[in-house]
This record gives sequence, structure tokens and C-alpha cells, in this order.
Amino acid sequence: MNMDAIDRAIIVATQEGLPLVPQPYHAVAHQVGIEPDEVMARFRIMLESGVIRRIGAVPNHYALGYKANGMTVWDVADERIDELGKRIGQLDFVSHCYQRPRHLPDWSYNLFAMVHGHDRTETERKAQQIAELLGGDCRAHEILYSTRILKKTGLRIPG
Repeated sequence: MNMDAIDRAIIVATQEGLPLVPQPYHAVAHQVGIEPDEVMARFRIMLESGVIRRIGAVPNHYALGYKANGMTVWDVADERIDELGKRIGQLDFVSHCYQRPRHLPDWSYNLFAMVHGHDRTETERKAQQIAELLGGDCRAHEILYSTRILKKTGLRIPG
């Protein structure tokens, strides 16, 4: 997709969230100087082309009581990582799942999945579910717990 100045303006206007008003697309349209229908049409095109991944609410898991946030790391066969990663990524308690390179001999983990729990017991129970799903494909795993948030934003493009 070739983005033009209007697409860029829409992204800049919404990259920190849609306006919290009854008609957010109308507010964006007013800010950008186009009609609301055009804002919605351009969003659809950007979604279909992959320029943006989704439009939706992003809850603050800490405010919702999820205090034990653990990046689970897994050592699985590289040739199975796509299949296994898709299965783990479909679990409703996994917020994101991706492949990372190994750094042998010190770091053998290549599959990462973020799991949120109200406490460590819950997070460990969820990690156990992942281990059961992986079965014999899991050679080792660990949970790396968050201790504090240093930054939590997506990519921001300058206005």
C-alpha cells in the first residue's frame, strides 16, 4: 500500500488511541480535515493491507489485577516452531507469541509467549498448560517475570 499524507495524518492522530468521545471517527475526520466515511474507508484499507494490525481496546492488565506477568520461554525444534507457535498464540491467556534466535550455549530458548496471571501460581498453571500442549516438543522452559514497566507503547511515528 502506498500511504499518502492523509493516511499518515490519520495514523499520527490515532497512534495513542482513538479519541474517547461518542463518535471517535468523526473527531479524527475533523482533526485531519476529511469526512468520517473516508476515515473509516482508509482504516479498512490500512487493515487489509497490513499497515495497521487492528483497531481495538488495549486493556491495562495491571489495572485489571494481573500482577504476575511472565514471559514464558521455550526450547522447541526450529523446524516445528511455526506450527507450535500458532497453537500457543491461539490460547486466550497468551497476549503475544513469537520466535527469537537462540544464543548457544547460554540461551537455548527460541519460542516466547507472554502470559498474564493474577499471581504467580496462576501464571505457572498457564505455563503448565503450554507445556502440556507442547508435550514432547518442549525440551526446556522458564518463566521470566516482569518486575516493573519501563515503557509500554507501540511504534510511534513523528507528526
